[in-house]
Amino acid sequence: MNRKIYSQLSIMMFLQIFIWGAWFVTLGSYLNEIGFSGTEIGTAYLTNNIGAIIAPLFVGLIADRFFPAEKVMAVLHLVGAAVLYNVSDIQGTDNIILGLLIYNACYMPTMALANSISFYQLDEPDAQFPRIRVWGTIGWIVAGLIITFVLGTQVENVEATSIPMKLAAIGSVLLGLYSFTLPNTPPKSKGKKVTVGDVFGFESFALMKDRSFAIFAISSLLISIPLAFYYSFANLYLNEIGMEGVAAKMTMGQMSEAVFLVIMPFFFRKLGVKWMLLVGMFAWVVRYGLFATGDMESLAALVYLGIVLHGVCYDFFFVTGHIYVDHKAGPEIRSSAQSFIAILTYGVGLAIGTATSGRVVDAFTADGVRDWTTIWMIPAVFAFAIALLFMATFKNVKLESKKKMAD
Repeated sequence: MNRKIYSQLSIMMFLQIFIWGAWFVTLGSYLNEIGFSGTEIGTAYLTNNIGAIIAPLFVGLIADRFFPAEKVMAVLHLVGAAVLYNVSDIQGTDNIILGLLIYNACYMPTMALANSISFYQLDEPDAQFPRIRVWGTIGWIVAGLIITFVLGTQVENVEATSIPMKLAAIGSVLLGLYSFTLPNTPPKSKGKKVTVGDVFGFESFALMKDRSFAIFAISSLLISIPLAFYYSFANLYLNEIGMEGVAAKMTMGQMSEAVFLVIMPFFFRKLGVKWMLLVGMFAWVVRYGLFATGDMESLAALVYLGIVLHGVCYDFFFVTGHIYVDHKAGPEIRSSAQSFIAILTYGVGLAIGTATSGRVVDAFTADGVRDWTTIWMIPAVFAFAIALLFMATFKNVKLESKKKMAD
């Protein structure tokens, strides 16, 4: 890989995920501090899922047809920076949620654009892209460390303030300006007729005729519902049970994600697709069980183990799922199929889970005290039921090319 291209793409990916990690992790604690209910916190996080649903429509119908990807990304990040900085200072539940909706409509399309820019510049994406994407994970980790060890030393209880949102806005300005220097990535569908069905992956519906793929798709949507509890309320939970430096310590999950990403090929050869997916599903069950029973006194180790399990939870299910889709879909519908699964999981599934998690938190809150044991056991039981259903119905498959998987 050309060193200059590698450096440019790595910096881009670092900043791209740094921005997300800076505001997304601590948002729940900040909103709780200013008086949001559990349901309202869930609605705020729901804006991210709505952005994920909007993203392919924006990218597919506009960015891919008319403008170079790096220019679109630059503009979206600069506009998003202004919006997010403004949201960090405004008051009122409805105003903040509306602001977050506008911001996520700007940010989430840049995730797809960053990938498009990378893939266009790489000669061997399967082998080279992981070396680029890992810098995104490092960016998320660095964001958490800055919040705890830099900002946290200047501001007491910084995670319950809007300062992390301002940090993300600054990062967005930097990436917006930097994007103008990225290699040219021309619109890939310029002059072609592109429909909404193409963008949202409707042509991949034919894969649903395959029983195993249909089970995988439905299970992916359902398992994403309990997953949303972690993304929306883990930071608030860890702060409330007395953990110190939560933002930094939560990055242990991303550290384990990077480790498991490297060793995944070994597990693929030993387990196969079905058991890889099941390990990911059951890891969420275990994680929630650990959160339900742990504390920051004699059982603190359980809480930390729950954080570290993120690598298994994410890599074994989501990364394996992308590989499975790549295996099942033919070249002509591969991109469409990936978009379809992404919308089911990051869009619809997490959206339902985000809205549900807030209502569950409110239902088990009395006089401002949350019953975290019950709150965490609900997604644990739900995930367990989905895992059992998947285990009983999904037929294991072997990848045709172990070399491709290993790369």
